[in-house]
Amino acid sequence: MASFTFRRQLTIEWGHCDPAGIVFNPRIFEFFDTSSWLLFEAALGVKAKELASTYNIVGIALVDARANFLKPIKFGDVIDIASRVSEFRRSSFDVEHRLSVSGALAVDGGESRVWAVRDENDPDKIATAPIPPEVIAKFE
Repeated sequence: MASFTFRRQLTIEWGHCDPAGIVFNPRIFEFFDTSSWLLFEAALGVKAKELASTYNIVGIALVDARANFLKPIKFGDVIDIASRVSEFRRSSFDVEHRLSVSGALAVDGGESRVWAVRDENDPDKIATAPIPPEVIAKFE
């Protein structure tokens, strides 16, 4: 289990919200995605746009996303987002995301992602590859 946690704050803008003034739930998944990329940027010390060239990958492709909505997040709220890799496997990993408002957990969610590379037999396709040990070590 990895222990490195990336934290950030975000102020909820009107454009994040539905007509009722609460965050439109697909935007939560956008927050997750951004936080995953920033997590890797912070842990590895490599800008997201340079991750592919540095590690010879296509990226950290999303294969599953889920969320439990526990409390509404509203226009003007300042949210704290904490993201961490909860498990590394051979070529995939899980990222946990916890969004809080004023210290109260509002959304508990996660993603499963893969270390994605170009398929050796067909460069138009994507395949998975083992996550390098030096990458995993940065999260411990």
